[in-house]
Amino acid sequence: MSTLKEFSYGTAILSAFEYLLDHYPEVFVIGQGLWSPWYVGNSMTDLDKKYGIERIIDTPVSEAACTGAAVGASLAGMKPIVVHPRMDFMLYAMDAIVNQAAKWSHMVGGQAHPGLTIRAIINRGGEQGAQHSQALHSWFAHIPGLRVVMPATVADARDLLIASVLSPDPVIYIDDRWLYEQTEYLPPVKIRGLSQEGPRVIADGSDVTIVGTSYSTKLALDSKHVLAEKGISAEIVDLRVLNPFDAEIVIQSVNKTGRLFVVDGGWRNCGMAGEVIASVAENVPAERWKNTPVRITLPDAPAPTSRVLEKIYYIGVDQITATVQKAIA
Repeated sequence: MSTLKEFSYGTAILSAFEYLLDHYPEVFVIGQGLWSPWYVGNSMTDLDKKYGIERIIDTPVSEAACTGAAVGASLAGMKPIVVHPRMDFMLYAMDAIVNQAAKWSHMVGGQAHPGLTIRAIINRGGEQGAQHSQALHSWFAHIPGLRVVMPATVADARDLLIASVLSPDPVIYIDDRWLYEQTEYLPPVKIRGLSQEGPRVIADGSDVTIVGTSYSTKLALDSKHVLAEKGISAEIVDLRVLNPFDAEIVIQSVNKTGRLFVVDGGWRNCGMAGEVIASVAENVPAERWKNTPVRITLPDAPAPTSRVLEKIYYIGVDQITATVQKAIA
């Protein structure tokens, strides 16, 4: 009998919560809208009923307060998971995240470890506009002391959340609502340490390397099929872990293909795409390059509210395939 079970991206996150709450009494969840599927989709359905409101704590609207409380609890030996249903409003908690959680272990010589996980949800599109549509992953990947993960697959949605919560370090776990309807059959949980995780080749190819993160990885995979019809073999690398960033897998791929395209759902200026390209360019000899590397990112402008403009603003498969074809031609 098969031990595989079908999950969606959202229910895989729910499964991770259930596993952690079942096995680790020091784990609790805190944040806004945790009892409401409107806020968190199907990723936390009925957790409050199953585990009680003492462990699934739906807070008043204060991102700074609930995150600061979680930092303190983590220093006292608890394993809190802070949920911010919109990454945009997590900015109210920047002091607790950047000045406190990221710094404590360093400042006290490793004698304290604020092992909390901060779940930030990207919720864009649908004419939500500039203040509800931001992916700010490159901000947090810039900060020493924070681990930053962005799962693109159903398996990673579950397994990277578990690894994040079991890490002794503060982790920013970023999931994207545009991925929630993906489905996959998964085996039972097998624990892996977060320090063992990093970028991964998820589809082999020989002509070009396309690097993605989170929803951008899905776009890269969809582009691979279109490019194959045009005789272009694309290798797809999913970054998965943005900080600390290990470029070795991408370097190996580019040494093979000679071409690098980085798809990033953030902005171009000082973004993750530029960091990937710089890290690879520093380590791949000039004679190996067949084309200059290319960033495929959002334009450097806030998100529009108009549905018509959203179609132009957000990256799509057509843009990726056209950019690759043009560069090769």
